[in-house]
Amino acid sequence: MSVAEHHRVVIVGAGFAGIGLGVRLLQAGIDDFVILERNESVGGTWFEHTYPGCACDIPTHLYSYSFARNPSWTRLFPPQREILEYVRGVADSYGVTPHIRFRCEMEHCAWDEQRERWRLRTSRGKLETDVVVSAIGATAEPAEPALRGLEEFAGRRFHSARWDHDHDLRGERVAVIGTGPAAAQFVPEIQPRVAELFVFQRTPAWVVPHPDRAVSSLERRLYKLLPVAQDVQRNLIFALHEAIGMGFRGRTELIAPIEALGRSHLRRQVSDPVLRAKLTPHYRFGCKRPILSNTFYPALTRPNAEVVTEAIARVERDAIVTGDGARRRVDTIIFATGYRYNRSLLVDRISGVGGRTLGEVWNGSPRAYLGSAVPGFPNMFILLGPNAIGINSVIFTLESQINYVMGAIAAMSANGLRRLEVRPDALRAYVREVDRRSLGSVWTNGGCKAYYTDDDGRNYALYPGFAAEFRRRTRSFELAPYEVGRRREASRSSGARSA
Repeated sequence: MSVAEHHRVVIVGAGFAGIGLGVRLLQAGIDDFVILERNESVGGTWFEHTYPGCACDIPTHLYSYSFARNPSWTRLFPPQREILEYVRGVADSYGVTPHIRFRCEMEHCAWDEQRERWRLRTSRGKLETDVVVSAIGATAEPAEPALRGLEEFAGRRFHSARWDHDHDLRGERVAVIGTGPAAAQFVPEIQPRVAELFVFQRTPAWVVPHPDRAVSSLERRLYKLLPVAQDVQRNLIFALHEAIGMGFRGRTELIAPIEALGRSHLRRQVSDPVLRAKLTPHYRFGCKRPILSNTFYPALTRPNAEVVTEAIARVERDAIVTGDGARRRVDTIIFATGYRYNRSLLVDRISGVGGRTLGEVWNGSPRAYLGSAVPGFPNMFILLGPNAIGINSVIFTLESQINYVMGAIAAMSANGLRRLEVRPDALRAYVREVDRRSLGSVWTNGGCKAYYTDDDGRNYALYPGFAAEFRRRTRSFELAPYEVGRRREASRSSGARSA
């Protein structure tokens, strides 16, 4: 029987999270780690999402690592291609790339209670590790709705996150199901090319004017010569996002002006009162992810476009039939229906103490201490885990959690620990706090159903506080909320072992 290859740390995913953690490990002098990446490139979301018009909806100054500022962004809101180049550049320049195993998918990960380590089965062989870190993020798996008759559809169908670039949409009748941020970006790109465009909308989104613009060559030279100038802008934008977050958490007077801006934007761009009524949201701004766009509404007003609000009853071989009996012939269906965050397939591939999977433990409502650790899953940490995502920069949140994971790894080394498992009571207290602070927020009391909440309306995704506060809470790692097990050789010399 062959011995599995062993590493101190195994990271699943080579997106922003995995690359960022890899950099920090190397900076700490830890080079015994591998990053498993199912694709042939780093980038995660920004490698897989290549739909027309794909771009970030967070300003460039917030969308970069603190240790790798990028003064060369060409737009205030960077396009997908530039973000991917940035991540690749960081992985190469900081020496992370040699630690990545491309086209290597994690198929199963199981905790070995006797040996107190994780055993992984991948598409390229078996591994063992002391610490495993999930860095897959929230958009790893596209979600497709369970539509009656979908398998009988004879045309092309794909999710926006897996765009079929070989398929020519020119002259086709295209159905877009969903009206989230991705749809708002690609619909204006494909609308001029298609013969007919049917946009199936369940809930209208809040759409506000997009402040995107080109970053001048003069600005880029300034950022290179005087990095503090970029930091000043970053801090101002960060503070603005923190202030908006107060409105999401109950200070609704702070988001009322944004709602007024959204309604004004809709009135200016959509003159047809019937269409405008369809596109008017009847819930608080922020309950669902808002959209920045100057082109989405105009695309929906074109003669070849129709917004359909009737529920889909079934899909036929060449058509979509809605609940009112209307039948619309379509050649291609594009799903813009989000991701399987709280029902990710990956959670069924991770088995902890007693063989219980992460999916079984979560049961549709993810919970993790500081968004990072789950009882029953020793030596495992999650980046961008439950109730860790902030409404500010996701990179800021990632670096906060990376600090926490690095603190845990350092604590294991300093204290001779072989096992580190968060206590159930610590998680329960944290979840009670999160639930209490989420009451009255737009996510739980805003009048909509968003992917932030589970089937019972509980906010399982977002951190209900300031991003700066989350940073403070994760700056240092404390052993008190954890059960620990010392290395066997250390316990023999000390004559005791806690568990």
